[in-house]
Amino acid sequence: MNRMLNILSGEMGRKASSDPTGRRCSVIGGGVVGLSVALHLLESGVDATVFERAGVGAGASGVQPGGVRQQWGTRANCLMARESSAFYSDFPSRYETVARARLERCGYVFLATEDRSLTQFQKNLVVQHEAGVPSQLLEPDEAAALIPSLNTDLVVGAAYCAEDGYFDRPQAVVEAFAEIVARQGGRIEITGVRRISRNGSSWTLNLEDGTSYNTDAVVVAAGSDSVSLLSPLGHDLPIVQEARYLFYSEHIQERLIEPLAIAVDLGFAAKHLADGRVLASDLHAAGEPDIDQGHWRRRIRDVVVDLLPVLEYVPLPIIAPGYYDMTPDGRPIVDMLDDGLWVAAGFSGHGFMVAPVVGAMIAKAFRGEECPPWTESVSASRFAAPISETEAQVI
Repeated sequence: MNRMLNILSGEMGRKASSDPTGRRCSVIGGGVVGLSVALHLLESGVDATVFERAGVGAGASGVQPGGVRQQWGTRANCLMARESSAFYSDFPSRYETVARARLERCGYVFLATEDRSLTQFQKNLVVQHEAGVPSQLLEPDEAAALIPSLNTDLVVGAAYCAEDGYFDRPQAVVEAFAEIVARQGGRIEITGVRRISRNGSSWTLNLEDGTSYNTDAVVVAAGSDSVSLLSPLGHDLPIVQEARYLFYSEHIQERLIEPLAIAVDLGFAAKHLADGRVLASDLHAAGEPDIDQGHWRRRIRDVVVDLLPVLEYVPLPIIAPGYYDMTPDGRPIVDMLDDGLWVAAGFSGHGFMVAPVVGAMIAKAFRGEECPPWTESVSASRFAAPISETEAQVI
């Protein structure tokens, strides 16, 4: 019996042409990054198989809020985000999929309640403008024009980009990627990978069901689990898992807050989603949900009472736990570690935002094309030296 799972019939669209070199690539991880890598490889004519332990989007990709922003503090992240944002804008017209996904450009407003954060915003804008990001600084009253309930007495300034936005149903994006992978002739196998080993000039994957799979190349895009897969091969990646939590309200018809607002000093973020739910987060939440969620809810309420009183009486009964796979400098690791062995992990909470450009970059490398200028900034080797630049805009 063939264990390979084709999510959709190949009759739904054109299959990718076969690779003239006969290369086969295995992608470990069925989240948005792994699926984007597979999609772009297939579009380049490489035979791609995705191995996913639990199910498409079963990890961090299944609980992330769907934000797509270009406001970052390092050039590499800005360039990656800008190119990915353009890809997402064209997504509905470029790919007709059953899973409908559309980017809503509602804007991101970063609020500073302390002067040091406003100074950082100013530094970030220099980097952003050099990368072509159309961001701007706002006075408190200008921020209040975008967020009418904002208490300007607490705010010293803000940063804003109208092109930033979000997918109201981010899981639909993950589903759409999987749909396109199948349409292009790719395969998705629901089984975990226990071990990766060199097999001459190729690689062997030892699977959790006791079988093995030989492949010419491997891309490990398994989030923080990438560490345990690559460590036996001598590649020790500085990626650690960091818990994050999102809170959701039930449906509220009256629109309360349109742009996504982030009060960086207060560790708070909020957005009224298109489906009527209010999304909020205590960005400083730490501990165990069963024990500490009451404290997190009180912190959120304390912030909204002072900063966004329109949200004061919005209950947040739904909590969605997730995690970031963090690196020491807040930038991902996208690199070829060995001949035919790649890693795409450590996205520090923004894998969804840059998944398209990561897939495109790896596909370019497979085609022997020149990689983008930000490639060195996401190499694994950068951690061999003292960290020279840290992303200041991780939230």
